[in-house]
Parts: sequence; C-alpha cells; structure tokens
Amino acid sequence: MRLFEAAMLFLAGIAAGTMNSVIGSGGLVTFPTLLAFGYSPLVANMTNNMGSMPGALSGAFVMRKEIQTQWARILRLSTLTFIGGLAGALLLLMIPAAAFKQIVPILIALALVLIIIQPRLQARAAKREIEFGRKKIAADRRRQISGDISIFMTGIYGGYFGAAQGILLMSILGAMFDETIHKLNSVKIMLAVSANMAAAIVFIFHGGVAWEAAGVISVGSFIGGVLGAHIGRRLPTPVYRGFIVFVGLVAIAKLVTS
Repeated sequence: MRLFEAAMLFLAGIAAGTMNSVIGSGGLVTFPTLLAFGYSPLVANMTNNMGSMPGALSGAFVMRKEIQTQWARILRLSTLTFIGGLAGALLLLMIPAAAFKQIVPILIALALVLIIIQPRLQARAAKREIEFGRKKIAADRRRQISGDISIFMTGIYGGYFGAAQGILLMSILGAMFDETIHKLNSVKIMLAVSANMAAAIVFIFHGGVAWEAAGVISVGSFIGGVLGAHIGRRLPTPVYRGFIVFVGLVAIAKLVTS
C-alpha cells in the first residue's frame, strides 16, 4: 500500500469514526474512498465494515455511563441487530450492494421526517399516558413489537450496506423510547457494534477483506470514535437534531448522485 493511499484511508477513518459516534453515515466517507483506490464494491463494503468497528467500540467506551443504565434494552435490541446483521451480510454475498442502494435514499428520507416530528410524537404520547388500562397496555405492546421489527430490519441493513444506519436507528429509537437524544445515541452505538460484529463474522469466513486497508481505517476510526462521542455528548438537543437532518440530506444527495 502506498503512503498516499494509507494517509487518505487513515483520514477517512477518523472522519467516519467521528460521524458514526455522533450520528452515523461514516460509511459514506470510507466506502467511496476505498472505491477511489480501485477496490471493488463488494471488497470495499466488507473492508469498510471491518474498519469501522473499532470506532464504534471506542465511542461506546466513552459513553459507558449512558450505556450502564440501559443494559436491559441494549441486550434485547442488540440480539435483534446481531441476527439481522448476519442475514444482511449473507445477502450482500448474494445480491449486489448497488441494487440495495436504490431504496436507501427513501429510507433515510423517512427517517429524517421521523426525527423532525419526534418531539411532537413524544408530546402526544405523553398526553396518552394519562389514559390507563388495557387500551394503553395494548398500544404500548404494539409499539414495542413494531419497534423490535424495525430494529431487526436495520440490522439487516447494517450487515448489507450500513451507510446511514445510525440515522435510521435514531429515528426508530426516538419513536420507541422517551429518552434524551444523547442516551438514545449511546444505544445506537451499541446496536451498530452488534450489527458490525455479526457482519464481520460472515466476512472473515467468506474472505475477500482488504486487511491492510481495513487496518489503516480501523486506527483512524478508533480515534474518530473517541472524538465523536465527546462531541455528541456536548451538543444541545436542537443542534444535535439539526445536525442529524443535515447529515441525512447530504447522505441522500450523495447516494442519489453516485
């Protein structure tokens, strides 16, 4: 590997790790960078997955205080994303990633709409909390089931392609739980780790990962994960929400024009 290529992949890893810890979409930096240096889309996708995992782990370590109070839901949802990640990685080996990219912009757009209207949804849910009895219990049960299914689907997406997975997760988690956006972000990071690990298992056994490139990206993403977690923890909620929408719009534009 040439020095210039290593330097660019390292910087892309830092940028991706930072973005992934704050909201997601870091793959929209590293994936095109790998393509630009001549890696095939399949190899680039697998290598990007392997390289981004250390950044998610370092971000989770920084946010361990937020994570400690949510282990029950994290373990349940991580199981769903892990199974989904296995399925998504297997699909990647059978179906070209380019086919899936056609629907990704639509998914991101829907997620952004949910993030924008999330405060109103939570306010309406708070009003309904006044109503007790079987109707409320049934409604909560339906919301959990639909949320669990959606989380499982994001696991498939994460194992298959992964870019902007964080935006989808944040919109779903916001609809499922009445928590601060920073606590939701810590759950998002752990779910992304779960999906990445599942996909990594499949890719390691399949072969084809460009290990040199993955190693360089992983060092950068580890650094970026720490930076992004500290940045995300300090962002005010309105600014955080606005940043999510901005990154999502950039992701849509990039995917549509690529």
